[in-house]
Amino acid sequence: MQSWFPFIPESASTYSGDVDALYFYISGVTIFFTLLISFIIIFFVIKYRRRNAFEIPRPIEGSHKLEILWSVIPLLIAMTIFFWSAKVYFTQYRPPKNAEEVYVVGKQWMWKFQHATGQREINELHVPVGRKIKLIMASEDVIHDVFIPAFRIKADVVPGRYTTEWFEATKPGRYHFFCAEYCGMNHSGMGGWVVVMEPTEYENWLSGNANQMSPAAAGQQMFESLGCASCHGANAEGGRGPALLGVSGSKVALNNGQTVTADEGYIRESILNPQAKIVTGFGPIMPSFQGQLSEEQLLQLVAYVKSLSIPKTETQTAKPAPASKPSATPK
Repeated sequence: MQSWFPFIPESASTYSGDVDALYFYISGVTIFFTLLISFIIIFFVIKYRRRNAFEIPRPIEGSHKLEILWSVIPLLIAMTIFFWSAKVYFTQYRPPKNAEEVYVVGKQWMWKFQHATGQREINELHVPVGRKIKLIMASEDVIHDVFIPAFRIKADVVPGRYTTEWFEATKPGRYHFFCAEYCGMNHSGMGGWVVVMEPTEYENWLSGNANQMSPAAAGQQMFESLGCASCHGANAEGGRGPALLGVSGSKVALNNGQTVTADEGYIRESILNPQAKIVTGFGPIMPSFQGQLSEEQLLQLVAYVKSLSIPKTETQTAKPAPASKPSATPK
């Protein structure tokens, strides 16, 4: 698909128009002042040129009004750019709470996607039109980057941490995405397609790929096989470690007096480096799982912990309150 303007990709998300408007505004300001300053320079070069070798230029006094004018006008323009950019930035990097989550793992040289309902894809992502999609992304090796030009979204995927970005597609179609961070010799081939479908067509696609285990269900199995329930009990009181029921998204008090939000990054850190942040009332007894779990397995455990905050009718796990391994922090 092509845009009406050359070199501009198709606009196919709810805020791609805002990004384009800001881009054209900055470009317009740049072009206007470039031409204005160039014209003034040429005009003054001609007007105040030396007409003979012995000419002495007349003295020119400064103007305070002119100084104020060319200081205030650029300031106002810069402030409009700043506040407009900040608005677009916060819109892009604050995912809506009701967004549908998709887990993404980048590795040399492919992208692996898993939907909350279990469907897996490689180098292709199916989404419905008109629905907010949140990508929770991790890397298994080096820095990658998910860039979808038609949606005007781009975010680095950094090893050792989670990155999120979201979009809401407005047009059905196939939209190319790229890895926009050099990651090795096959970097140029690390891309794929986002397939935006009508809601009915998307539901049919989901039902045709419904035989796969959801990340939360796979995380529950891993939680049980690793013996996490022995410390993180299946009730609100927990055990030797903090209870995980309802911990995702909540404020957690630490033994150093600080408070943190139990987001995806915090849960991941609690699995791999449990001594980093210890919950008030518990000791540093939880072992580290660093090097024992892949990024995909970590995402599944995180998905399971998050599912414990969802009402039982919406949860895909068999047990309503089993605490997940990564718990609010080390035991």
